Amino acid sequence: MYYDNYNFFGMHLGWWFIWAIMLFWIFATPYDIPGQKPRRNSALELLNKRFANGLINREEYLESKKLIESRS
Repeated sequence: MYYDNYNFFGMHLGWWFIWAIMLFWIFATPYDIPGQKPRRNSALELLNKRFANGLINREEYLESKKLIESRS
């Protein structure tokens, strides 16, 4: 029976390298899964975005922030 130096558990070394790259790509790259519900923003995050976009003024922001923090 012939054994070469590049045969590891029935697969050539190149195939192990390809599998390692594929597994790294699957588990290490962040992406959104189609059909998955998007993460809901918290009330404070939404309030911060509204204030940053200029939709509410400083007084409304501080009043709403105080109300949100008191409920938490």
